[in-house]
Amino acid sequence: MNETADSSCEGYYKVKDDIQLLKELKVNHYLISISWPRIMPTGIKKQVNEKGIKFYNDTINSLLENKIIPIVTLYHWDLPQVLQEKYGGWQNISMISYFNDYANLCFEKFGDRVKYWITFNNPWAVAEEGYETGEHAPGLKLSGIGAYKAAHHIIKTHAKVWHSYNKTWRSKQQGMVGISLTSAWGEPVDLTSQKDIEAAERYVQFYLGWFANPIYSGDYPEVMKNYVGKKSVQQGLGTSRLPTFSVQEKSYIKGTSDFLGLSHFTTRYIIQKNYSALRGPSYHNDRDLVELVDPKWPNPGSKWLYSVPWGFRRLLNFIKTQYGNPLIYVTENGVSEKLQCIQLCDEWRIEYLKGYINEMLKDPLTTHMEMVTEIVVPTVFTLCILISAILLMFLLRKHN
Repeated sequence: MNETADSSCEGYYKVKDDIQLLKELKVNHYLISISWPRIMPTGIKKQVNEKGIKFYNDTINSLLENKIIPIVTLYHWDLPQVLQEKYGGWQNISMISYFNDYANLCFEKFGDRVKYWITFNNPWAVAEEGYETGEHAPGLKLSGIGAYKAAHHIIKTHAKVWHSYNKTWRSKQQGMVGISLTSAWGEPVDLTSQKDIEAAERYVQFYLGWFANPIYSGDYPEVMKNYVGKKSVQQGLGTSRLPTFSVQEKSYIKGTSDFLGLSHFTTRYIIQKNYSALRGPSYHNDRDLVELVDPKWPNPGSKWLYSVPWGFRRLLNFIKTQYGNPLIYVTENGVSEKLQCIQLCDEWRIEYLKGYINEMLKDPLTTHMEMVTEIVVPTVFTLCILISAILLMFLLRKHN
C-alpha cells in the first residue's frame, strides 16, 4: 500500500469535496500550486493543455464561491521533463524565458480572480537538493557548483516574472507577486563566542539570505560572496563558484517582491568549524559551520524537524531588521506526527502550532495586550467575586 504513486489523495478528482471540508473548517485563505507540465506539458507556450487550464479555473472558481481566497504558487518543483532533458533545467539560462512565458499564461488565464501570486516555493530545496546533493529531482550531484548556478537563474527568473506582472498585468488585475522562502533559524551555541555568533549569522545568510538578499538588497550576502570566493581561490579556480550579478541585474532584481512568503519549521544550534578547501567544492563546506540540536528539545516525528518555537521569533526579527520590515505571509509551518495512530491523535501538532503561533504574535501590540490581560483579567475577576459576595450578604440580610 502506498508503495507507488498509483493511488494517492486523489485531489484531482475530489476538489469540490476538499473545498467543502475547507469551508466547514472556516478556512478563508488557501495556498495552491499550479503544475507547469499540467498546463504546458513540454514547457513551451505553443503547446497548452486546455484540460489543465479548465481544472485550475474550476478550482479557483470553487474556492471563491465558498469565500476562500486562493494564494497561487507557480512553481512547487515540478519542471516539465522536456526542459530538463533538452536544456539541463535550472542549469540553463534559457529557463528564464520559458518560465516567464508560463507565468504570463497563468496571469492571463487566472489573474482576473487570483490576487496573490508566489513565483517559487522554497527555491533553496530546488537548488541544494536538486543540484547539490541530488536528493530531489532532477537528482544531480553537482557539488559546490550546480546549486549556486540553479539559484542564480531562479532569482533572475523571479525578477523577470515580477517585472512582467508589474508592466502588463498589475494595473488591470491589482494583484501582488512575491516569493516563498524556507529557512531554519541558527542560534550560536556559545553566546560569548564571536566565532559562534558569526557562524550562526552565516548559517541564516547561506539559507535565507542566499535568495532574500538579492531581492531586497540587490546582491548576495557579503559573507556568502567572501566565503565561497575564498574557498574557490584555495581550490585553484580563477573565479568564484558563486555567480555574480551585473550592475544592471542588481538594480533589476532589487525590490521585486510585494510580500515575502516564509516557510519555517525548526532551529539549529551552530558552532564554527573550518573545512579545508582540499575537501573539494561543496555548498555545505563553504559555510564553515556545524549544525547541532539540543537533546532537551521534544523528539520530532521527522528526524530533522524539532519543535523550537523561540527560533521562529528570532527569525522574524532578523527579517524585519535585515530587509526593512517587509510584509510577510507564513506560507508553511507544521510538524509530522510522532506516532502511527489508529485514530486521530493531534495533541503533538496542537502544541507545536500553539507554540509557533504564540511566538509570531509577540509584537509590541501583543506584548501590551498580554500585560493588559495579566493585569485586567485578574482584577476584573477579583471585583466580580467581591461584588458577588456583597450581593450575597445583602440578600442574606434581607432574608433574615
